[in-house]
Amino acid sequence: MISFRIVKRKPLPAWARVVIPIGAVATTLMLSAIPILLAGGQLWKSYYYLFYGALGTRFNLLETFVKGSPLILTGLAVAFAFRAKFWNIGAEGQLLAGALVATVLGVHMGGMARPLALALIIAAGFLAGGIWAAVPGLLKTKLKVDDVVSTLLLNYVMWHIMGALLFGPLQQPGSSWPRSAAIADAARYPILLPRSRFHMGIIISLVAVFVVWFINNKTTFGYRSKAVGVNIRAAHFGGINTTSVIVWTALISGGLAGLAGVGELCGIQYRLIMDISPGYGYTGIVIAMLGNLHPLGVFFSALFFSVIIVGAQTMSRMTGVPTYIADVIQGVALMVMLIFLLFTEYRIRVIKK
Repeated sequence: MISFRIVKRKPLPAWARVVIPIGAVATTLMLSAIPILLAGGQLWKSYYYLFYGALGTRFNLLETFVKGSPLILTGLAVAFAFRAKFWNIGAEGQLLAGALVATVLGVHMGGMARPLALALIIAAGFLAGGIWAAVPGLLKTKLKVDDVVSTLLLNYVMWHIMGALLFGPLQQPGSSWPRSAAIADAARYPILLPRSRFHMGIIISLVAVFVVWFINNKTTFGYRSKAVGVNIRAAHFGGINTTSVIVWTALISGGLAGLAGVGELCGIQYRLIMDISPGYGYTGIVIAMLGNLHPLGVFFSALFFSVIIVGAQTMSRMTGVPTYIADVIQGVALMVMLIFLLFTEYRIRVIKK
């Protein structure tokens, strides 16, 4: 009698962890050629304008970084949480929490010195996102509530809280639209390059990549977080306070997503609107997986997604291919990366009885 069992492979070498995402991106582009052709586009022309629209001019390149900033932060948020097996699907709600608290503060910061205002609003946005993520962290550790379900459902809770406030006390006076008053000039991120939207939040997202890498690789907490992710029972037996690690992981993860909300508010919109995020928190899940949960991988993965999102606009204008192809490419990228990870992390063992 023959039976089959799925077993985990030995850890991959460092070069393989670099090659696999690159292979996933190449496979994604090849598979995405099918819907492009079905939409009536010329393949090479479509891909040319896809990348030219994101990288071909100074303005396009800077817009790619503008779009990439929240993607980097939400990708880091998810990757940092997943590393400790805290399945944070709630980066979208944590982003909204950061933007909401930043709005409440930002509209009342008139006359305050800009450095102080920015420091306060960044710290508040980080704490808001972190606290919103710590709630399911505590539910997971204290009551064994499934973190996938709790983090996902809290996205909708925060969205409705924000909607209630934008149709109520936060609504701009005299407006019938769900939007807040504009935040004070002191609370706005400075524009770092002329004739662009390249704001300070982009630098914050780049610094966050280094900070997360440093925490993961150079601190005791990073070691404990990895140990909890590998085997929570063994980590607890080894003397690690697993409850503390998971809650702090949730707090930092949510804080990173909260910073993405602050960036969109203070660097782009300058007022809170219901559509302040087109789904950055959910896209961050795909980015984290494609980046193999590594901060540098997340950075390059986020830039790839930003290129697709920004370039799709130009591709649509020049070839007639719908901009929705960007969503298709994102979905294909996730599926391809998951399949790659399945076959590289696990193998099928044949057992003869």
